[in-house]
Amino acid sequence: MTLFTPPSKPGTSTRTVGRSSQSVVILIGISLILLGGLGTRLAFLQLINGAANDLKADENQIRLIPKPPERGRIFDRNGKILATSRVSHAVYVWPIETRTKQWPVTQKRLAKILKTSEAEIQKRIESAENQPYRVRIARDIPPKQIVAIQEQRREFKGVEVEPETIRYYPNGDFAAHVLGYTREVTRDDLDRLNEEDPKPTNLTELKDWELSHYRPGDVIGKGGLEYSLESDLRGRWGGEQVQVNAAGNIIKVLGEQTAQKGQDITLTLDMKLQRVSEKVLGNRMGAIVAIDPRDGQVLAMVSRPAFDPNLFSKPLDSATWNKLNDPIQAPLVNRALSGYPPASTFKIVTTSAGIESGQFSPNVVLPTYPFLNIGGIQFWDWNNAGFGPLGFTGALAMSSDTFFYQVGRRIGGEKLIEWTRNYGFGKPTGIELAHEEDWGLVPDEEWKKKWYEQQWFIGDTINMSIGQGFMLGTPLQVANMFAVPANGGDLVVPHLRKQEKEDPTQWRKSVGLKPETIDVLQRGLREVVAAGTAPVVNIPTLPPVSGKTGTAEDPPRKVHIWFGGYAPTDKPEIVVVAFGENSGGGGGSVAAPMVKQILEAHFNGTEPGDKDKKKLTSANAQ
Repeated sequence: MTLFTPPSKPGTSTRTVGRSSQSVVILIGISLILLGGLGTRLAFLQLINGAANDLKADENQIRLIPKPPERGRIFDRNGKILATSRVSHAVYVWPIETRTKQWPVTQKRLAKILKTSEAEIQKRIESAENQPYRVRIARDIPPKQIVAIQEQRREFKGVEVEPETIRYYPNGDFAAHVLGYTREVTRDDLDRLNEEDPKPTNLTELKDWELSHYRPGDVIGKGGLEYSLESDLRGRWGGEQVQVNAAGNIIKVLGEQTAQKGQDITLTLDMKLQRVSEKVLGNRMGAIVAIDPRDGQVLAMVSRPAFDPNLFSKPLDSATWNKLNDPIQAPLVNRALSGYPPASTFKIVTTSAGIESGQFSPNVVLPTYPFLNIGGIQFWDWNNAGFGPLGFTGALAMSSDTFFYQVGRRIGGEKLIEWTRNYGFGKPTGIELAHEEDWGLVPDEEWKKKWYEQQWFIGDTINMSIGQGFMLGTPLQVANMFAVPANGGDLVVPHLRKQEKEDPTQWRKSVGLKPETIDVLQRGLREVVAAGTAPVVNIPTLPPVSGKTGTAEDPPRKVHIWFGGYAPTDKPEIVVVAFGENSGGGGGSVAAPMVKQILEAHFNGTEPGDKDKKKLTSANAQ
């Protein structure tokens, strides 16, 4: 029995054992590091990032085949439909089929039937961001195309024709600028919307997000109330929840989520009054606005030229697009919310500023002249003769320019600008169409130095005192101005969405006029109709009407014309402003007759007839 092993020769087995031991230690160390790394990674995946990975796993296995919701309807104040949906047919393609050898042939046949290009079809498929389910490539296709695809359905593998709802405006261009229009989302729209509402990492939040976020091919409000009330009108997606395999093929349907219809909206618009307003404005470029001075409800809002929002339900051809974007006609522009010189209607503000400044008593009488020479410039009265001595009521009735030049010169630009802003000019009115609303312009010295590098001159105040020069106001702001004397001194917030219970105090705020100032304004505006520049509105078939005419120079083009009126004078319930852009004529001879017909429709239920189409022969009036 060997009790011990003889020592080995130097440099042999001793070194071998040592090297083996070192290798084992290294291997164990590496194994521990790898196991530790795997354990750490496993802990990170399970404990720290578990929710996100669960989400990814669910996304890889469970998908939603979306079905769009029906958009909410829009009604007028009496329940008449202004915007709704109709059933149409759309063509969908399953992207998985576009990777087959047969697809080029299918795409060519499909393009021929749909009368589009193969490139356009491919563009729509690619724009869907590689989503694995159906991509809509055509909307609102006619019956002939539906039949052609269905008859050859065996040759169109992966192509489906299905019914869907599409936005529909049954009255064509009626109230187009108020209603707006809808279109498919663009790439820029999606980028903006996804930035505003990013994809959540929480599974519960993701399911909700799937039903509310925008996708390629989705429809969105792009103008008017369709845009501003988008979140209410849109609704929520529905669809089938399906389980898929690694290749993206559907294994089974797990359930169905019913699409949630958008909210119906009732407006303050009166369909009949809107129709009459559109009829009397006719083909003139311009706008008409009617509001309730007691609470700011918008009863009618017209802008011409107009457009048919149904055009946007499908892709537009270049000729139609160019016509819609014509820089002169500009049919997409809402002129009721665009700024123009308010002309002599603005003398309401100048009267208020003059009396409230303390520089003029309500009973002041001033001489009027053919012109005033101020700073070496002759500022003429509109009749080139003057009217003799006048007080505020007479100056409003006859629209004497030289009277109001004197008021503006004495009170100065700062006081006039202050009261212009008190009346709501130069700021948003609060209407739901804020995204399209021009604030107008209340010029001051700071503005003039910025844009013209000049100081404010007395001539700027003189021009502003009669609503010209740099001063700009929208037809809606002018209607708001008339509401102040009509309701006894309050500026209203105009609104288009009908409230279940209208509370007038919610929409009114005093501008701070003294009772004697309000009295002068009310008496003066009545005199305009009873004995001044707007006798056409002083008729026995209407209750007493108060108002003011205006004619703004816009050389070398024709003049702009205005008339704003309210009735009944003693207890007003409606304000109507008519504006003609470069229409020529005068406020009393062109704009006032339009307002007369709208008031007749409101109070008497009558509509313009053939007798109203006769050319008016009354003299032009300021």
